Amino acid sequence: MAKLFEPLRIKGVEFKNRIVVSPMCEYSSVDGFSNDWHLVHLGSRAVGGAGLVLTEATAVSPEGRITPDDLGIWKDEHIEGLKRITTFIEAHGSFAGIQLAHAGRKASHNSPWKGDRMLPFEEGGWETVAPSAIAFRNTERNPTALDKGGIEKVVDDFRTAANRALEAGFKVVEIHAAHGYLLHEFFSPLSNQRTDEYGGSLENRTRILLEIVDAINEVWPKHLPLFVRISASDWTEGGWTIEESVELTKILQTKGVDLIDCSSGGNIPHAKITAGPGYQVQFAEAIKKETGILTGAVGIITTPEQAEDIVASGKADVVIMARQLLRDPYFALHAAKALGVDVSWPVQYERAKA
Repeated sequence: MAKLFEPLRIKGVEFKNRIVVSPMCEYSSVDGFSNDWHLVHLGSRAVGGAGLVLTEATAVSPEGRITPDDLGIWKDEHIEGLKRITTFIEAHGSFAGIQLAHAGRKASHNSPWKGDRMLPFEEGGWETVAPSAIAFRNTERNPTALDKGGIEKVVDDFRTAANRALEAGFKVVEIHAAHGYLLHEFFSPLSNQRTDEYGGSLENRTRILLEIVDAINEVWPKHLPLFVRISASDWTEGGWTIEESVELTKILQTKGVDLIDCSSGGNIPHAKITAGPGYQVQFAEAIKKETGILTGAVGIITTPEQAEDIVASGKADVVIMARQLLRDPYFALHAAKALGVDVSWPVQYERAKA
């Protein structure tokens, strides 16, 4: 059998294949609530055969949203709609995961098709926070540097969000520590110029993430998987590096983290990144080789053959796919056929299987 379609057990959950739906912002919520769009978007990828379906970046607080249209899990009222989605996903043979996120200094923007700019206060914008009072772009207002009380609130927001995720039926939590959002901002010397216990050394710059992992472990069951998404490199001199990512991963392993979702970039607007098919797989491969942890590969993975090569050659344990799954929600079913693997189709669709 193709490696891509071998089951993968992580703690108490067995995924039927190695195809994961990447978190993809939909910017389609009102006050953080999920709706029919999210049910159909996420549910169709479960019907399409993916082993794990991850939500978009889901804000742990209102101020942690990228835009006013972000999905959220900062209040109990969000649970019911999310539960409807997780129930549907599991009914169709997949598992639901949630990516918990705080946008940091990249918050308070409008959605891409509404102009993709920082919202002024008079248009509904809000004060943003970061490790240091350094804006992402010099055309944007500076964030407020978090004090110790603010950091403690962020940690608690992640804890309570994870508890709500459990109530909503999610089987995987992924902490978003990538793409220039709050936790990545702490990691990188380019955005973190603090002189207290959250700045300077690698240990200090990663402290907030480690505190969040500990907090989530207080409420997240030991038999359910915990992932962390990182940007493995800032692609910029003086920034966060793959070597630091390896060292962070070694620490995360001791805290029960099961898989590192290996992306890159997003913290510096002028970073020079040459994108191409599988351009970020190198990070998943390096972290897996150096630590032995499970890794997920991302970045312009578009064909069954490419996905199979990544997992069969041991570069990563899963492929976490985005745009190709927008083009083809049934990629997993089509990939199985291309690779000569017989998988079950939804009974409603079996007449089209041949």
